[in-house]
Amino acid sequence: MSEPLADSALDQLFRAARTYNFYLDRPVLEDQLRAIWDLMKYGPTSANSLPARIVWCVSDAAKQKLAALAMPANAEKILKAPVTAIIAMDHEFYEHLPELFPHTDARSWFVGNAALAQTTAFRNASLQGAYFIMAARALGLDTGPMSGFDNAGVDAAFFADTPNVKSNFIATLGYGDPASIFERSPRPDFGRFNRIA
Repeated sequence: MSEPLADSALDQLFRAARTYNFYLDRPVLEDQLRAIWDLMKYGPTSANSLPARIVWCVSDAAKQKLAALAMPANAEKILKAPVTAIIAMDHEFYEHLPELFPHTDARSWFVGNAALAQTTAFRNASLQGAYFIMAARALGLDTGPMSGFDNAGVDAAFFADTPNVKSNFIATLGYGDPASIFERSPRPDFGRFNRIA
């Protein structure tokens, strides 16, 4: 049985964690990117589908290509961040299910049912995007998830060889600069948006 995490861990993951606009001048190493994946891959997805596909924009060329497809305010964030991750989703994730979910013929659930495959890919890749954020925070890094970019343009620029893969959202990554954030926006109490049935 798991024990509750210490308050310091809960602060790092949730209460004190923030979405950063810009970062300190500290590099993020490839080993850290691999460590994020090695944590986030354990988060639950439907039938262990793992539909997220990530492009880690580290080089200046990749950042420039991505920034050119983002709204101006986001382009500046991409160019200045140590890394920006493109969180994408594979609409043909089910081709990997014989390996990833060998208990039953889960592939057959999705073959020929594009609507179900797309819905499943979007939901579960979005979950994996949240796991990405939490894994980064757990490893002492900060993120800046965002929309505000040309999805079709990003798909053409980064996923031309895999047309079944479509971008979902992007997130900058690094060591957050506290000067770049606003005061925290309101977070309502339980009673505001919840009910127990």
